[in-house]
Amino acid sequence: MKTDKKLISAGLLTAIASSLCCITPVLAIVAGSSGLASTFSWLEPFRPYFIGMTVFILGFAWYQKLKPQKQIDCKCETTEKPNFMQTKSFLGIITVMTVLLLSFPIYAHIFFPKTENKAIITQTSEIQKVEFTITGMTCSGCEHHVKTEISKLKGIVEVVVSYEKGNAIVKFDNKQTSIQEIEKAINSTGYKSIKNKIIS
Repeated sequence: MKTDKKLISAGLLTAIASSLCCITPVLAIVAGSSGLASTFSWLEPFRPYFIGMTVFILGFAWYQKLKPQKQIDCKCETTEKPNFMQTKSFLGIITVMTVLLLSFPIYAHIFFPKTENKAIITQTSEIQKVEFTITGMTCSGCEHHVKTEISKLKGIVEVVVSYEKGNAIVKFDNKQTSIQEIEKAINSTGYKSIKNKIIS
């Protein structure tokens, strides 16, 4: 049935749209083009609506599939096998894919490389702690992307990034790197460092 295909397609598309802002940073890291990461961050405010639409569309598709069919009083034989795309199995596969897409922000961090800070500290007096205010981050995927880029710099001791607070607190050896270099690393992700504050 064409209606089933349309419902399934619509459900999948809304699921993709709801997680696109979180999938893009992972794809950007894999593609080696980290500047594309924030491309779909503008979709984040609409995420609850996309999730609602996805649940409604797939719920309706399952209702259509499971409701009892009207029996037609006919003596004709129907041996035609339904197309796989019209089966419950296919709808089940799409439902599982949709759940994985909708929950992507929860497990996005596993796709990011592990960051190890290899700073060789010569003098503790050179250690500086700075808070950077960042715009555009919308999920844990964004956090990991920013953290990955900052951690590539020499002299980074510790990085804590929070999309909820919209900041990154970076501890670094100011003889090996600088505030400007860290800002450049943040901005290279597509998110913007709009201000910084020296903590210690």
